Amino acid sequence: MENVFFKPDHLLDMTYEEIEEKNLEMKKARKSGVPKQVLKEKFLDYLKNEKGIKAVTVCFTDMEGKLHTLDYDKNFLVSSQDNLTFDGSSIKGFTAQSESDLRLKIDFSSIRFLPADLFGAGKVLVFANVRDKDGGFYVSDFRGRLEEMCEDLRNKNGITVNVAPEIEGFLFEGVNAEQTFSEEKGFKLATMSGYFSSLPQDTLRLFIDKFAEVQRALGFENEKDHPEVAPAQFELNYKYTHALESADQVVLYKLVARQVASIMGLTACFLPKPIQNLNGSGMHVNVSFEKDGKNIFYSAEGKYGMSEDANHAIAGILHYANDLCLVMNPSVNAYRRLDPAFEAPNEIKVSSVDRGSMVRIPIGNEKSARIEVRTVAPDANPYLCFYAILAAALSGRDVEIEGGVKKLPGDIETAIELFEKSEFMAETLGKDSRDKYVALKKRTAQRSPRALGGRVKNGEVLFHHEITNQSLWAYF
Repeated sequence: MENVFFKPDHLLDMTYEEIEEKNLEMKKARKSGVPKQVLKEKFLDYLKNEKGIKAVTVCFTDMEGKLHTLDYDKNFLVSSQDNLTFDGSSIKGFTAQSESDLRLKIDFSSIRFLPADLFGAGKVLVFANVRDKDGGFYVSDFRGRLEEMCEDLRNKNGITVNVAPEIEGFLFEGVNAEQTFSEEKGFKLATMSGYFSSLPQDTLRLFIDKFAEVQRALGFENEKDHPEVAPAQFELNYKYTHALESADQVVLYKLVARQVASIMGLTACFLPKPIQNLNGSGMHVNVSFEKDGKNIFYSAEGKYGMSEDANHAIAGILHYANDLCLVMNPSVNAYRRLDPAFEAPNEIKVSSVDRGSMVRIPIGNEKSARIEVRTVAPDANPYLCFYAILAAALSGRDVEIEGGVKKLPGDIETAIELFEKSEFMAETLGKDSRDKYVALKKRTAQRSPRALGGRVKNGEVLFHHEITNQSLWAYF
């Protein structure tokens, strides 16, 4: 492993192409299984010697998937990386005030080199797992739990879980359009251009071009980017990768989109249905299993090219569809997207063609065969969501699919009731984590009417978990 990514060069002077090269080499090391301790030692040594780095941005997420970041001076981080603490009671759903301290354990393999024009000069980024005050496993941190699940699958069964999300969003006029939302005025689209019709210098096209440039530099391995069906809606696709890396990329995708939009005086919005009479935004989650370098979801003899492993995974996801619904659709606003008048993927069934199905089987071959879970909203916690979907998929050998076509819940209150009663979710997440998550969802649900009606309400936007500042919660 030659140090392309840990080669001393002045980070402040690096081009986007040089940053991309370093990020791709780091990604290759993660995927090839270079021991994390090796990467940790090399990274810490690199920090000591790289004069262009001033600070390290450490990222983690709460139970609902909201991103939290802290910038550590690099010299402090080098000397104190094994003793990073924070106040867990300040994060919704973590610890009580009387037992507030939690720790951050940096995943040194997750380093990303950052373009200075977007993130600030002299910074690199890493993800961290949340640990309990004694340094042990913290059950409500689903990045750590997803990592553990994937490592167990790889070590015990030789299986690598690959995930490719397709994340849609809207571009609105003005900075902080969500935080200043008014249901009387609604959101104002940044442009009226849409699917395949955005001109080269249109606002949406300029946003997508810059977004794609940064995404490429961060090592996403871009595939295609385009406006979506609704005006001012976008989706940038990139190559599949293993589940933990994929979840990290979801977090970065939304962070980069919001930052690019803000610099342009706009807002990138990932509410599932911010405008009632337009198509909503989804996060279709494509999943496949790999073993010995082969995609084990593919079978030339199987229906739609699917293997028995794939069919078992589909059976598990469909069987536990109602149990999973709150994890996949975690906000009041998400249930507007499940309206069947707008291509809603709300039917608990599988199909190769019907886009109203919860699970779709895209056209594929030996390399690309996968299942697509279409129900997931872009405001889902990717770590928790992928973890729960994988747990359901792995249970598929032991379940049977009921006859007839049923539909997912039409409002968050029903989804909460099903989730709260679910033995599968209690077993999968742990009763304590399940109950914490329910409490968080109830707090928001109580701020909005159960009957959604025909207009997006203040409560479902201002109290959304990715939008509200919790310290201002009581003032709305």
